[in-house]
Amino acid sequence: MPEIFQFDFMLRAFATGAILAVIAPVIGIFMVVRRYSLMADTLAHISLTGVAAGMLTKTYPLGGALAVSVAAAIGIEKLRTSRAVFGESAVALFFWGGMAAAVVLLSMSGGFNIGLFSYLFGSISTVTARDLYLIAALGLLILTVIVLLYKELFFVSFDESLAKANGLRTENFNLVIVVLAAVVIVLAMPIVGALLIGALMVVPVVTAMQFAVSFKKTLFMSIAISLISVISGLVLSYYLNIASGGTIVITALGIFTLADNG
Repeated sequence: MPEIFQFDFMLRAFATGAILAVIAPVIGIFMVVRRYSLMADTLAHISLTGVAAGMLTKTYPLGGALAVSVAAAIGIEKLRTSRAVFGESAVALFFWGGMAAAVVLLSMSGGFNIGLFSYLFGSISTVTARDLYLIAALGLLILTVIVLLYKELFFVSFDESLAKANGLRTENFNLVIVVLAAVVIVLAMPIVGALLIGALMVVPVVTAMQFAVSFKKTLFMSIAISLISVISGLVLSYYLNIASGGTIVITALGIFTLADNG
């Protein structure tokens, strides 16, 4: 057996990474089609407020990040649909507010440390059994929701006006998309890191779109690209002793470059 598979933390990392490699593009494809790509980045930064709060109160950082990220996703969507501000302005307001709150909480908890660094950029050695169980449970829930609401989410993503004309409560389905995105972002933090998770949700989808196939084929192709990126990135990060999140994203970007020039 190769050395890499003899360590429990690597087995947890591969299991967690495989789950994330599936659910990230499954949500990401709806985000890309809806032109919500920057929303993922914003929610990732806002989730740092929850991480900082968890560190300050000595509780589970991912739990705090999940609560803050989901609340922010709901808030952004409600503000956007209220027409009080333009969509991109709503995202910007939450981005700045979340980052400011994170900075304040971090200063109160003693500033940057190794634990925070792993949440920012990802670290295969910090994935715990509790992280794996949480990711597996919520990953299954996310896939179940997507399967049950696939037709509605597809319809709303491609033509919101027509979907609304056909009686669909489009605001509810938009809310489902952003809330699921918030959950995926938090789940991916131990492996990919908050600053890079948006790339894992978007890059495999954009790469698959280069082949101009149907929506469903693009979805499955993006999952395959994501799996290759995550597994290859984890192997390289282990043997080269470099950050897993950055390695995974660089691998995904490398695949995009090959597809774009192919």
